[in-house]
Amino acid sequence: MRRIEGIAVQSAVAPKLNITPLETTASLRMLAYEAIKKAITEMDIYGHPQEIRLDERQLSQDLGVSRTPIREALTLLEQEGFVRSVPRRGIFVVRKSKREIIEMILVWAALESMAARLAAERATDSDLESLRHVFDQFQNEKPEEHPDEYSQANITFHQTIIRLSGCQLIADMTENLFIHMRAIRAVSMRQQDRARRSIEEHMAIISALESRDVERAERLVREHTLGLAAHVEKYGVFYE
Repeated sequence: MRRIEGIAVQSAVAPKLNITPLETTASLRMLAYEAIKKAITEMDIYGHPQEIRLDERQLSQDLGVSRTPIREALTLLEQEGFVRSVPRRGIFVVRKSKREIIEMILVWAALESMAARLAAERATDSDLESLRHVFDQFQNEKPEEHPDEYSQANITFHQTIIRLSGCQLIADMTENLFIHMRAIRAVSMRQQDRARRSIEEHMAIISALESRDVERAERLVREHTLGLAAHVEKYGVFYE
C-alpha cells in the first residue's frame, strides 16, 4: 500500500496468466499417430488371412521414440476405429466384415458421386486434364500386368475427384473410409479382370467431367463404385 497526498491507495496487482503446463509428449504422440496411420493406410489389410498385429516395442524401435507416445498414438487410433485392443493378445489393425465393407462402399458411392458433380462444375480445365495423366503409364501397358502400379493410380484418381469437388466436408468424411476403401480396391483389382474394366470406366468418367456433364459424371461415378459393391458381394474374399 502507498499514499498519494494523504490518501491510501492499494497497489495494483498484476494479473497472472492462467497457463497450463505443456505436454512434452504431445508432439511425439501426434507424430507417432500420423506415422502409424499412414503405415496402416498403405497396408494390404485384406490381402491375406492373418490378422495384422501391431508390436508396440517394434513400433518404438522403428520410430525412434519411447513406448509412451506409441501407446498414446495407438489409443487415438483405437478411438477412431483403426485398431482394436484384444486383452492378453495385443493390438490389431481393424478389418471390416463383408457386410460392413459393402456398407462403406455404398456410403463412398454417395459421397464421391456428389464430389464428381461438384468437380464437373468447379474444377478448372487443367485440373481435369490432370486426371488423364494419372493413367499415362497405362496408355501402352495393360493395367492387369502392373497391379501394384495400377492400384496406386486408381487410388490417386478417386482421391483427386474428392479434392476437385472443392468441398472440405466431403474430404473430411471420406478420410477415415479411405484406409479400408484403398485396401478393398487393391484386392479387387486382382480379381475377375476388374483392372481392365476399371480403367475403361475411369476414362468415361473423365470424359464426362471434361464435358462438364454434371449428371453423367455423377451417375458414372456412382455406378462405378456400386459396381465395386456388387463385385465384393459376388467375389470378395475378406477375412473376418
